[in-house]
Amino acid sequence: MQRDRGSQGVGPEAARPEVHPNVPQSARVYDFLLGGKDNFGADRAVGAALIENIPALPLMVRAQRAFLARAVRYLVAEAGVRQFLDIGTGIPTANNVHEVAQEIAPEARVLYVDNDPIVLAHARALMTGSPAGKTAFIQADLREPESILADPTLSETLDLTQPVALMLVGILMHLHDADDPYGIVSTLMDALPSGSYLTLTHPSADFDPPAMAGLAAAAEQSGIPYVPRSRAETERFSAGLDLVDPGVVPILGWRPDEPPVDVNSVYGWASIARKP
Repeated sequence: MQRDRGSQGVGPEAARPEVHPNVPQSARVYDFLLGGKDNFGADRAVGAALIENIPALPLMVRAQRAFLARAVRYLVAEAGVRQFLDIGTGIPTANNVHEVAQEIAPEARVLYVDNDPIVLAHARALMTGSPAGKTAFIQADLREPESILADPTLSETLDLTQPVALMLVGILMHLHDADDPYGIVSTLMDALPSGSYLTLTHPSADFDPPAMAGLAAAAEQSGIPYVPRSRAETERFSAGLDLVDPGVVPILGWRPDEPPVDVNSVYGWASIARKP
């Protein structure tokens, strides 16, 4: 059932998104892997190449999406968080952050960030939320965290004197080491107050090195950065934060609704950590 439209907003560039259908983009490839229709031939070609290396990849991205919902439920119901900064939003699908959060706390506020104009074009779908809360969207790049923090839409949507959950689910692997991914995450977390949370997932070669190496090579060949990282490298993103039990674990192993048949069948790590 569709919710009533709540308070909403999009960034100043909403009027003229520039879409390049012949250039694959990670959000649209992800949409293809989820079975969506908001993608182009170039995106589907990349998705097919990735699946050749890991046939179970569509199931893995669905498992990551399910983790996102579990994480938001924990953050709202158990940690008491009412504000979310979701970077690398992707194209709207089921169980968006605001939908899960506002089901529990209608007053929850969510700011979505993505650099794909197609996501911007679909922003109105993301804006449909509880009248008591607020949702907004800005088009920006994770590699420029200062521009995200300086965007007026952020200050209009989130109160940075109160805890915020930074959601980096399925996005950090698109940062090369030269992009300084740890510095980017640190910059964002430094701007958030005590009691804020960092939620992330990260694909890893720890589970099947040859398969992940092939997948990463296929993505890079298409022009989409893809850097798998180990458990230790993933845990480093939460340095200085307090990991929430059970810590950095396989995606299927982070507080599952039901015990998974094989916790290692999804090739990635997941964690939530609290800023002291």
